[in-house]
Amino acid sequence: MDVLTTTAAEWGIALTPQQREQFAIYAAELMRWNERVNLTAITDEHAIVARHFLDSLRCGLSWGAPPASLIDVGSGAGFPGLVLKIAWPAIRVTLVESIAKKAAFLEHMRVRLGLSDVVVLVARAEVLGHDPAQRERYDVAVARAVAGLPVLAEYCLPLCRIGGRFLAPKGAQIAGELAGAQAAINRLGGRVAAIEPVLIPGIEPRTLVVIDKLAATPPQYPRAPGLPAKRPL
Repeated sequence: MDVLTTTAAEWGIALTPQQREQFAIYAAELMRWNERVNLTAITDEHAIVARHFLDSLRCGLSWGAPPASLIDVGSGAGFPGLVLKIAWPAIRVTLVESIAKKAAFLEHMRVRLGLSDVVVLVARAEVLGHDPAQRERYDVAVARAVAGLPVLAEYCLPLCRIGGRFLAPKGAQIAGELAGAQAAINRLGGRVAAIEPVLIPGIEPRTLVVIDKLAATPPQYPRAPGLPAKRPL
């Protein structure tokens, strides 16, 4: 965990002893659960720190003051939402995961790490986006799922409040994907604010796409479950 602490400090994030212990427990539980639930293909602790913890933590450098509320769509094993909650415990975090076994792991980690103000929802983003209790309620939406930007934007921008922000960690080669997503982002009420380089020791360069929510998402979005992925905007 030394690389996590050192790199976080270089980014201006001072992890307390309690937070460092939480991350150690998180890594151990992830490896233990992964033996029976397919949570991640990355099973080495050093790789978990670099590819999961630090890649997730980097999102927190892109919001200025920490948000009051955050929703992680397609959270999987908790990346990036659970990592961000550990580092910024005052944020109210909602973790959305449609696969029940993965959601069970998230609920287990919520209890195991003693985290408050964390809600785990077994749901699809296309449904949540039309729920008045969820639609345009969050300061920040994040999605690290393996999907194109038009798809992720349709999942996440309906959940962001106007003036909020959508963060999408991506690989280094983003130019083509971004060009193809501009029209969809604009239609959904967003605008690309920045493409930030992400440099993490020991892994290939990555990027973070930062999208501001400028206007209300039209009421027909998101479309029915499955349609955003099948027919991207």
